[in-house]
Amino acid sequence: MKVLDLQCPDGHRFEGWFASADDYESQLSRKLIECPMCGTTNVSRVPSAPRLNLSGASEASSAAGHAPQSAQAAQWQAHAMRVMREVLEKTENVGDRFAEEARRIHYNEAPARNIRGVASAEDAQALVEEGIDVMPLPVPAALKGPLQ
Repeated sequence: MKVLDLQCPDGHRFEGWFASADDYESQLSRKLIECPMCGTTNVSRVPSAPRLNLSGASEASSAAGHAPQSAQAAQWQAHAMRVMREVLEKTENVGDRFAEEARRIHYNEAPARNIRGVASAEDAQALVEEGIDVMPLPVPAALKGPLQ
């Protein structure tokens, strides 16, 4: 099993697990590997640092309160994914009926509830002009499937 560090052009870093280097190359060429944050299949392998037992360096880093930048980015991404998962769990997906359903809720024609879905920029602007609050929320590709 090969564990490779991968990154997309937006700087999202993630791990990929492959049966072999050939398996990685095959999946990459067929665009089967995608960034779990933004969904792009334009990913590349990045150098990975070996794990060294440097307890003194680790303690100095901890004492200063600084984690390596890549660790901070990974922590932020993990937190963002947890928040996004919670939002998805607590909203009803109304799909492309978002604008219609938001209006029905706003005008008390449907039960009040938290919804999410898809709306064009024009529909979102029209909702705002009607006094209906909307918030764009790009959903990472990793969360578009069934939640577990």
